[in-house]
Amino acid sequence: MSKFILNRLLQFIPTVFGVVTLTFFFIHMVPGDPLEALLGEDALAADRAALAAKLGLDKPIWEQFTTYLYHLMQGDLGTSLYSGRPVTNLILERLPATAELAFAALFFAIVLSFPMGVFAAQRRKQWPDKVTMAGSLLGFSMPNFWLGPLLIMFFSLWLGWLPVSGRDDGLWSLILPAITLGTGMAAVLSRLVRASLLEVMDADYIRTARAKGVNKHTLVWHHAMRNALLPVVTVLFLQAGTLLTGAILTEAVFSWPGLGTLMIDALNQRDYAVVQGGVLFIAMVYLTMTLLADILYAFIDPRIKYGKGA
Repeated sequence: MSKFILNRLLQFIPTVFGVVTLTFFFIHMVPGDPLEALLGEDALAADRAALAAKLGLDKPIWEQFTTYLYHLMQGDLGTSLYSGRPVTNLILERLPATAELAFAALFFAIVLSFPMGVFAAQRRKQWPDKVTMAGSLLGFSMPNFWLGPLLIMFFSLWLGWLPVSGRDDGLWSLILPAITLGTGMAAVLSRLVRASLLEVMDADYIRTARAKGVNKHTLVWHHAMRNALLPVVTVLFLQAGTLLTGAILTEAVFSWPGLGTLMIDALNQRDYAVVQGGVLFIAMVYLTMTLLADILYAFIDPRIKYGKGA
């Protein structure tokens, strides 16, 4: 296991380099001028030249890239062009709000999807199965930027039960963003739980346990679910990584003060360093989640062994 983990960590290096390279050049290709965002459209040419020299934006793009890589290898994500503050500090300040939203959405997705998937699998091809899967398809089809305003209109503006936006009302402020962000994930997981459980329920050892008179609850949750979890774990961790990217739109809809709103503001301001730091952070979360999924395989199914070639 230790060799497998070390091998995977070494594989992170070219992946991270590719993410850093593509992000750096793509963000510099986006139309817009950071100097104009900082100084305004009517700034004098001399002021623009002085600020460009101060920020290093007057240098060739390849020189800017090598300088960025040099600082990145020292653990420095750079300094915000707009606020002048270290990017690391900005990310750490916004991270708790995004983590809170992501964990709430993940909790909502798991609590909703597992009972739905098991319920549908136990009533295969019956009307409860069809209704449950139709509901999951509807949840998967609704984008966050549409579902969020719909929930706001119904629960906030019409019923007046929940706050419209912000984070000032504690758990009440978290409910609508968590539902918006977790609905798509719950839809994917419920369909996967159903499909995986149906496949396992046809196995020989399940038929043997059923012939021995094992009750239905024990058969599903104790015997079948353990093996059915393997593909679910993979998608669960990958979907957990997508919560960060999905949170960008959700946070914008609900004015949630997390990484999503930070990156949107940075894009509007052409704040290169903040966008690059945010994308790199999200990429590291993805890579970490895939590694954790592989490690959990060995605990869920002891038959899985990681060799040198893994």
